[in-house]
Amino acid sequence: MKTYPFSALLGRMKYITRWSLMRSGRAESLSEHTADTALLAHALCLIGQKCLGTGADLRPEMVATAALYHDAPEILTGDMPTPVKYKNEALRSAYKAVEQESARLMASLQPEALRSETEEFLTGRVLNDAERKILKAADRLSALIKCLEECQSGNREFEAAREQQLAALHGMDCPEAEYFITHMLPCYTQNLDELTRGRF
Repeated sequence: MKTYPFSALLGRMKYITRWSLMRSGRAESLSEHTADTALLAHALCLIGQKCLGTGADLRPEMVATAALYHDAPEILTGDMPTPVKYKNEALRSAYKAVEQESARLMASLQPEALRSETEEFLTGRVLNDAERKILKAADRLSALIKCLEECQSGNREFEAAREQQLAALHGMDCPEAEYFITHMLPCYTQNLDELTRGRF
């Protein structure tokens, strides 16, 4: 009997720890980051469509699904620290090639009828340019939220990363992300009582 290990491999995202160069108050797994990014990507698409009128080219369900796969190659490569990954063009290109090869290899672990579509999601090629930008913004927002949570708990280790992520988001020229930063991000510093008081 032939077996296909792709889904079992995806299940290993919970063993990949992010922020490996940082002292975290609470470890964050790749599974957590992926779920957060998918929720944020979906929200950004809806903000574009319903609040700003900028979402004509956005497919919320497609972007959210792509977000679930966006870091899956890290199951094979591990989470490469950002300062290394983006240190120079040579490293950036080499890592991108490794990611592409990992995506191809992972897709090959599906039944043949599923491989092409799976690879499209793993590489993000299923998205148009506007959707790729939204996914990148959601990815950065997830990182920013992690930094805020760490700083909120008194961990100064994440202060510089928080400022870097915020600056990078502002530099993206993404109105959907700016809307989220203004209207939704402040709520991440509130406790459960503050989040729900008077709202139910």
